Amino acid sequence: MALPKFKPDYFLLAIVAAALTATFLPAAGIGAVVLSWATKVAIFCLFFLYGARLHPREALAGLTHWRLHLMILTCTFVVFPVVGLLIAQLPAQVISPSLIPGLVYVTLCPSTVQSSINFTSIARGNVAGAIVSASASNLLGVFLTPLLAIALMNTSGQANVGFDSILDLMGQILLPFILGQLSRRWTADFVAKHKKLKLFDQASIVMVVYSAFSEGVREGIWHMVGLTDIAALIGVCLVMLVFMLWLTWWGARRLHFNRGDAIAIQFCGTKKSLATGLPMATVLFASSPIGLIMLPLMVFHQAQLMACSWLATRYARQANAVAAAQPEG
Repeated sequence: MALPKFKPDYFLLAIVAAALTATFLPAAGIGAVVLSWATKVAIFCLFFLYGARLHPREALAGLTHWRLHLMILTCTFVVFPVVGLLIAQLPAQVISPSLIPGLVYVTLCPSTVQSSINFTSIARGNVAGAIVSASASNLLGVFLTPLLAIALMNTSGQANVGFDSILDLMGQILLPFILGQLSRRWTADFVAKHKKLKLFDQASIVMVVYSAFSEGVREGIWHMVGLTDIAALIGVCLVMLVFMLWLTWWGARRLHFNRGDAIAIQFCGTKKSLATGLPMATVLFASSPIGLIMLPLMVFHQAQLMACSWLATRYARQANAVAAAQPEG
């Protein structure tokens, strides 16, 4: 059986292009004001669509396999944040203190939906379990990620999520998400049929990145970090990813999950959502250098795509070899 070929991630390329464009041509003056308001409207619409797409029943349908879902959610919202708190203790000689809040924020984000399911499918894992767990992670993440950010990042002094940010969070993220959930009776079929709405999602996130990095450039973020800091950031993201990939696989096998479940646990329990994380960061950390918050998530996202692509292909080869070795009939 031929293995899938992986195409370039054009969405991620567009995000990088937006960051680079903002570096050399940042929005300023009245353009920056208009862009700021347009970004707020886009985030509202984005989370309304997220709410309209996610079926609560999907997140509850697989509760019969509660051990699998509990394991994945524990990795996402308990183990990862603990890793984030450990990373926050790294000395300045290892990683620039200005990048620490962004690294901690990465560990608080929910799992991805589409790529978690895709990689689990390619690797011949438990796709049904991945669908349920990834959906539940995103559903819970809209509420848990801000709560974790307030609880962990405020108290540790990593970032200031103030009262204004909480009000913005309720107005720009929680309200539209709940409205989207309530509107599913009328909007779910329309959203499901019109796949091109995903382009609106992606365009909104690209605009969020351009707006955030424009603001960062005006505040001088590239004077806060240099090439050495970027290299250190990549290194820390890779170490964090490799550790979580190993831990989820080791933990799944130690707890006697079968291979299909272990694959779902590894892919769903280690992924962090760029699509949810970036716009949420814009609202949560409005008073912080937002570009520096976003940068670690962008780096980690690229690393997880590359690592999980390789792993999924490797697992698929192993499954094909086992199937070929079994006698027919």
